[in-house]
Formats: sequence, structure tokens, C-alpha cells
Amino acid sequence: MIRILLADDQRLVRAGIRGILDDEDDLRVVAEAADGAVALDACRELRPDVVLMDIRMPGVDGLAAARRIAADERLADVKVLMLTTFDLDEYVYGALRSGAAGFLLKDTEPAELLHAVRVAARGDALISPSVTRRLIAEFAARPEHGGAPDRRLDALTGREREVMRLIAAGRTNSEIAAELVVSPLTAKTHVSRIMAKLGARDRAQVVVMAYEYRLVTPGRP
Repeated sequence: MIRILLADDQRLVRAGIRGILDDEDDLRVVAEAADGAVALDACRELRPDVVLMDIRMPGVDGLAAARRIAADERLADVKVLMLTTFDLDEYVYGALRSGAAGFLLKDTEPAELLHAVRVAARGDALISPSVTRRLIAEFAARPEHGGAPDRRLDALTGREREVMRLIAAGRTNSEIAAELVVSPLTAKTHVSRIMAKLGARDRAQVVVMAYEYRLVTPGRP
């Protein structure tokens, strides 16, 4: 059973999303929150698998709450998906960098929402790759967002850098395995080692680092 915390300041939005989630046998909304502070307290008490977090909420907003969740070692297994309208926020890059697992548009199709929650819970792939890659590329392309190499990349082998590029392209472990002609277990091992060497919380942060330190070029496959 995947346990979900739903954080949004609009009651109707929460009700609509909850209705979609609660119809599934393997998903259960364990709590709701109307602001980031309540969401953070609920995370510490309930330890949900996934948090669906609205970016803009009164008081402690979703970005601040996501950063605090990412910084709390007790919540290391909690995956945060930010709910956004895409063209609304210039803070999404910072949210990814701070530990959000990915983004969902508020008008996303129910099937995509369900898929995203399940994928986030197992930590297997970046959520909504087309949306997240576009956001990362936009913000990483700006001069203030880096360009200098990171010494942590020196610890990666040539194959691990290749795998990191494929992660940045939104590939799942199975797709990485097929492209490199290796077993899925080998691909998963490469991904795990990359995350450990970089100190990345999840695949989203690996993608951010790949763009930020120019291992991949924004706007190119």
C-alpha cells in the first residue's frame, strides 16, 4: 500500500485528487494539509511514502516544506512531488535542487497522476520527464545557475557518466539497460552508485547535477 499525504490550500483541489487516489486499491491518502507547516508535521508523524505538495500555499509554502523534508534524515524515504501550473513559478529549479522528486501539472490526466505516484514511491524514474527536463533546461541555461565543474563528478567512472546522461534524458532503469545492452540489475547498480557518489537524494537531483555542471547541454537530447 502506497501511503500519500496531500498538501494543497484549496479544499476542492484536495477533494478531486483524493477521489482519484482513493479509487485505487494500492493507494491511500493518509492525511491532508492546507499549508506547508501542517504538511511537515504530518510527514514527521505519519512518514508517508509520497507527498503531493502544492507550490504556493499560505504560511510555509510548498517549496519551503519540501526543503525541510529533504533536510530531515528521518524523512529520507519520503518522496515529494510538487504540484505546479508550470508557467507560474521561477522557483522550480531550486525545489528540484533541494530534494523534490519531480513535478506534476495541476491539470494532469488522472492516469498520469496515478502513474507518477507509483513511480515516485518506488524511486524508479523521474516524474513527468518532459515537464521536468524542460524546467531544468530553462533554469540551468541561465548564467547564475552554474557551469563550473563539480569535483564530485571526478569520482564517476566513464560508464557512470554515460548512465548519468541517460538519467538526465529521463530514461528508466529498464531503458538504460536496453540502451547499454546490460541487465536491469546492472543498470540499477550503476544508478545507485551514482547517487551515492554524488550524495543525491533521488534521481531528480542527479538530473539537476547533470544540467548544472554541464554533463549534458540544455536543449539537446
